[in-house]
Amino acid sequence: MSEALLRVDRAAKHFRVSRSIGDVFAGRHRVVKAVDGVTFALGKGESVGVVGESGCGKTTLGRMLLKLIAPSEGAIEFDGVDIATLSGDALLDFRRRAQLVFQNPFDALNPRFTIKSALAEPLKNTHVPKGEHEARMLEAMQRVRLQDVEAYYGQYPHQLSGGQLQRVVLARALVLEPEFIVADEPVSMLDVSVRAGILNVMREIGEEMGIAAIYISHDLALVRYVCSRTITMYLGMVVEDGPTEEVVRRPQHPYTQALVKAVPTPHLDQSHDELPIRGGMPNPLNPPSGCRFRDRCPYAFARCAEETPPLRQVAPKHFAACHLHDQAA
Repeated sequence: MSEALLRVDRAAKHFRVSRSIGDVFAGRHRVVKAVDGVTFALGKGESVGVVGESGCGKTTLGRMLLKLIAPSEGAIEFDGVDIATLSGDALLDFRRRAQLVFQNPFDALNPRFTIKSALAEPLKNTHVPKGEHEARMLEAMQRVRLQDVEAYYGQYPHQLSGGQLQRVVLARALVLEPEFIVADEPVSMLDVSVRAGILNVMREIGEEMGIAAIYISHDLALVRYVCSRTITMYLGMVVEDGPTEEVVRRPQHPYTQALVKAVPTPHLDQSHDELPIRGGMPNPLNPPSGCRFRDRCPYAFARCAEETPPLRQVAPKHFAACHLHDQAA
């Protein structure tokens, strides 16, 4: 991997939940461990997909990486600096270098702003000299393949299609020429027919600009297309981390294996393949002991209830948190 731009060290985010009368009298404070001890590094120019079911902690992790929320424990370093210590001009500089691509383009833009005003807003907020605005906006719009720039500038969000809006949202992130982006389900709100065009643009931009990126998604097809590396999360923890092709072709954790098999495959007789897991995700207020996936795992044995498996290397650059690999070793 290239030199690390981002380092995450045992990062956790715990949210307190409403207490019942019984909790109050017993002095209990219940918490949801949305992210619980995540560690990884992101190289400069590297694209990493973070996958998992809804509620696994993907979006919370993304918000922590951009300093939109503070971790409860652990540390997150960007270019060697703990982002928790950033303030004033240093925080403003971080905001220029790290950007978010929103999931819903229809909500991401102020409906009262023209497209030109929406593109200029981040430049004004981060004090980019006004003389640079026009050139930056033009370049960003051309990068996302919206060529007739002047025609778009005077329009409002409701006058554009979903695909056009998502390109504008991407252009708004690019006007600051960031080094790092977090894209949270960037095409989930779009029609299938326009997703391929957006994904092509995102892949080309990552390669041309050398932007490090985290793609948060439940769509393995998206991750496989744009990411060189994939991280699987389950109930706030990383259970697998490796090169995307290896993770998709030879998943080493039972949960990742289930995610791969859950990708729809058309059958002429309308049948479907049975998933290798059962039930739904456990209550995050009271996760299982040991391996959090054990209640749904077809391979669980006694040790899985007693010990939380650590991430261990199972192949070159490929890691999984499963006791089965200890047995195999």
